[in-house]
Amino acid sequence: MHYCPQEDGPIEPIVRDFASCLLGEEDWRWQERLALHSEELERWSSLSAGERRRWRLGAALASPAQTLLLDEPSNHLDASGRALLIAAMREWRGTGLVVSHDRELLEAVCRSTVELRRGGARCSPGPYSAARAAWAAEEQARREAADRASEQARRARRALGEARRTSASAERERSAGRRMKTIHDTNASGMMANRRAERASAGASQGVRLARREAEEAARLAAELSPGRKDPGRSLHLGYEPPPMERLLGLDGEALRVGERVLLPAVHLELRRGDRVHLAGDNGSGKSTLVRALLASSRLPADRVLWLPQELEPERVARELEVLHGLDPQARGRVLQLVAALGLDPERLLQTSHPSPGEARKLALALGMGRRAWLLVLDEPTNHLDLPSIERLQAALVDWPGALLLVTHDEGLARACCGARWRLPPGE
Repeated sequence: MHYCPQEDGPIEPIVRDFASCLLGEEDWRWQERLALHSEELERWSSLSAGERRRWRLGAALASPAQTLLLDEPSNHLDASGRALLIAAMREWRGTGLVVSHDRELLEAVCRSTVELRRGGARCSPGPYSAARAAWAAEEQARREAADRASEQARRARRALGEARRTSASAERERSAGRRMKTIHDTNASGMMANRRAERASAGASQGVRLARREAEEAARLAAELSPGRKDPGRSLHLGYEPPPMERLLGLDGEALRVGERVLLPAVHLELRRGDRVHLAGDNGSGKSTLVRALLASSRLPADRVLWLPQELEPERVARELEVLHGLDPQARGRVLQLVAALGLDPERLLQTSHPSPGEARKLALALGMGRRAWLLVLDEPTNHLDLPSIERLQAALVDWPGALLLVTHDEGLARACCGARWRLPPGE
């Protein structure tokens, strides 16, 4: 068994052995499959996180292990790196357990899916899309059962009310009979009437007890089957006003530089009101540099642009928590609704002073949407998010009425949210 954790760090002995072809006679084949070159190890510390990730995965695939445990194996990989990884994993013939939020990877290599939820685990055949469809069918069946249980509970409450009214009527009749009877009353028909009233009262009381038990059981079943709180929908963005200007960002022939090196000689780009653009390219192609240049060219008010980088500095997270607590009740309520729509418990967020990286990203996005920014600029927004959170993020971005510039390697997210693509081949 071999385990590949998420965390990056110093080079491991198994990676050195793999580079030296000491693990097995097919080491060179896995190096070729993953486009690895042994001389790269001499500059390990300067390799990108994605390049180091490919070396670790190559060593895992070449190892004699029959079982691989891979935690987020596609983290930091660009599109070409992910394609190499998927092809290599499909070729490997052992048993694998993959923890990943990469839907394309899961679709390509997994034959069954395990979901951890509410303290339990459930396994479904097929890759993530098939499992998700099965879970959705289960949830639909659960909602229908909950509706039936709620209706049964309403009928049981009505039956209980009717039984109580019948019991009260029988008790009044029995009490009236007792008041009318005296020690001189020997009328047989009167005695029989009193006995009938007493039997009716006893039967009505028994009916109340049975109806109460049925009502309590129906209420318990309805509560047990009741679905969770529904997410808010498009109504969250009511009142959004588009920007008055047509052009939001643009470059008119500027060269992009990293230090003294010219990354792109001349760039002509424009992002306009209503545009939803996916910025794509391999690691090192200049995506982040281009985004920074576009933002530097912006003349939009700062509060009308949300810039979400790949990693949030602790100082920014602290500032945004202060902003959240300082909002007026109406604005804070709108932001917390958005936080809930992204899958984060608002109460937890209000009580913590150190949100997790994923929670901090949801807060930043909710604040930007809550102040009705004209433009969202998001660089790998799925970083630190699990699959349900990514699906919620996708739904939120699909519903978002403003402009969007999205940097992501998640093709499914890009297809769902964007209508145009800017691609950066090397030097273009």
